Amino acid sequence: MTVDAVLFDLDDTLCEYARPASDVLTAAFERVGVEPLFAVEDYYQRFGEFVVTGDDIRDVRQRCFSTFAEESGLDDDVGRAIAEAFTAERDQTNVRFLPGAETAFERMIDRYPVGIVTNGDPWMQSQKLAGLGLDDRVETVVHGGHDAPYKPDPEPFDVALDTLGIDHDRTVHVGNSLESDVAGAHNAGITSVWLDGDSDSEPDPVPDYRVESMHEVADEPWK
Repeated sequence: MTVDAVLFDLDDTLCEYARPASDVLTAAFERVGVEPLFAVEDYYQRFGEFVVTGDDIRDVRQRCFSTFAEESGLDDDVGRAIAEAFTAERDQTNVRFLPGAETAFERMIDRYPVGIVTNGDPWMQSQKLAGLGLDDRVETVVHGGHDAPYKPDPEPFDVALDTLGIDHDRTVHVGNSLESDVAGAHNAGITSVWLDGDSDSEPDPVPDYRVESMHEVADEPWK
């Protein structure tokens, strides 16, 4: 196929936090002076219950942690305090490229217009891009849930390609989520490249291209 632009997801596609979220949550409990009320897996599992379009991660986290506190028989102020401590502990710039991601990015930006389409608020994602040294190197960043609806809605991809001036059928999107990235790309009429992380499962929806690492993206599997 002919490709004229490449879009990337950000979290768990190009980068990951250098400090595990479990360590950040443990430190937050210690700062507030309470025993752990929930595990980080509980937070991730229920995060979607508290998402409101347009909010940043801090607002969502406060609602989530306050609910956990109330369910443990504590005042919701305790939950808010834990959320604030988590924010203070979490350095959004302390991120690192996934293996092969920096090489893949450099090769793509040498050959194509490159954009980021991410489900994440600008406050958080801009710091990650700065931490990676990419904040002024991509031609567009679209934040699902803020600049447009969340992926898999096609609109975030439409917004990115309107900025780039590239046709949808001449674009690939690279992402790790079947639900957001692959389904979203297909909804927008864009070719999907799924970073599967060595999964043994049968993907649904089925991506156009499946790679086990970003090293493969650097070799442009669509060629």
